[in-house]
Amino acid sequence: MVKNSNLAKLQPKKTADLRVAQKPDIKTTKYSDINLKKWRDYAHILTGTLWQFPSRLKQHGHSNEYHGNYIPQIAQQMYERYTKKNDVVLDLFFGSGTSGIEAINMNRRCIGVELKDELAEKVSEKFAPKQLVTDVNIICADSTSQLAVDKVKARLEIMGEEKAQFLMLHPPYDDIIKFSDKKEDLSNCATTEEFYDMFEKVAKNGYDLLEKGRFACLIIGDSYKNSEVQPLGFECMNRMRKLGFVLKSTIVKDIQGNERGKGRTANLWRYRALAGGFSIFTHEYIFVFQKV
Repeated sequence: MVKNSNLAKLQPKKTADLRVAQKPDIKTTKYSDINLKKWRDYAHILTGTLWQFPSRLKQHGHSNEYHGNYIPQIAQQMYERYTKKNDVVLDLFFGSGTSGIEAINMNRRCIGVELKDELAEKVSEKFAPKQLVTDVNIICADSTSQLAVDKVKARLEIMGEEKAQFLMLHPPYDDIIKFSDKKEDLSNCATTEEFYDMFEKVAKNGYDLLEKGRFACLIIGDSYKNSEVQPLGFECMNRMRKLGFVLKSTIVKDIQGNERGKGRTANLWRYRALAGGFSIFTHEYIFVFQKV
């Protein structure tokens, strides 16, 4: 495997015991290391519902060679606000490994489930061999399946955990970008309703594998089909609420400048918008949930 020099220098620092009594000058929640007694020191953590980033981070092991990956800044915000050092992040649409890379960078651990064998193998090259043993585990499986659940449980046991402490979900946006020829791939669903049903199966597995009281993040945008908007974001959000997740935040994120995989050109899409009566998507949603 090819060793990534940036990641190799960023080994997670294990904490001795997260359950020790807190010092008088420290006040944290059960799910975060943020010291609430020094809350003014965390101005970099976004608490509003409109997120705008000038560009995608490309350093510290990240790259943009893969269509459809989410920007690392989302993982940074989510991990710092909703996880503690050494927590396990579960990503059921692992893709190019953004969740795992940022887990290493921020002293967390990660289990990623990826459907495509060749992508799982390629992404594993981004991590040092030791990291793949102790801190990042890439499972090649269908995230809707019981096999994926069993493999995640086995890895959690090796990591000394019963459940994951954070759930990251970044599914395909229906059939906008085709990721593989596999029938299990959500981007190959025959209908949008089938896409919703398959997504719900993944979300149910994530719910079952997530520790009670901890948080989940869904990153998704909408699509156009049959001359009308398909509200993928809100329907997937509702499917997660139906499973028992409590919705904590609905964030709108600007995606302008991060659409390389969609093949858009400004003039062509402006013409189509004017001719068809629709608006060009310049945003996606970040939904934050809690398992209570």
